Amino acid sequence: MVAGGVQIIQLRAKSHGPDEIEHIAADILPVTRDAGIPLIVNDHSEIVTAMEIAGVHVGQDDQSINEARRSAARPCIVGRSTHSIGQATQAAEEGADYIGFGPLYATPTKPDYTPIGLHDIGRVHAAVRIPIFCIGGINLDNLPAVIAAGARRVVIVSRLLCAPDIAAYARAARTLLDAAPLN
Repeated sequence: MVAGGVQIIQLRAKSHGPDEIEHIAADILPVTRDAGIPLIVNDHSEIVTAMEIAGVHVGQDDQSINEARRSAARPCIVGRSTHSIGQATQAAEEGADYIGFGPLYATPTKPDYTPIGLHDIGRVHAAVRIPIFCIGGINLDNLPAVIAAGARRVVIVSRLLCAPDIAAYARAARTLLDAAPLN
């Protein structure tokens, strides 16, 4: 992923406990740190305290932005998953540093969520002034449509991690994103 130009990496290990996640993060952190890429851990802000992790990402049903910051016990990036413009606006008002917006399409990483589609991408960018990462089922095949709908940043998980050449897949996505006009 680093060789492919990924700009941020989130460690999301829903079926692992905090100790296991901390061990995984310890393996990943030297790579991301040396590349100057922020490592964000999902859900467990206490891991941010123990390591030089850049931040934590919390979902709608997880701790609040303020609780995540307090639990991290040091300045860090805090992101929030959002599934509507209202949730995105609320996350920005609560002090999130960025949001994930979606899922745009059905995705195996969020099987219990109904896809929200592309129609609100432009509206959320108009409503929220923090970075917005469009998420959920995004891949090289539908990325042009996601960009055309107004996305400036995206998260690609399954197709990237299952690609025969992860670096080439990431570079192809970066090429499409870098060529997109800023709305």
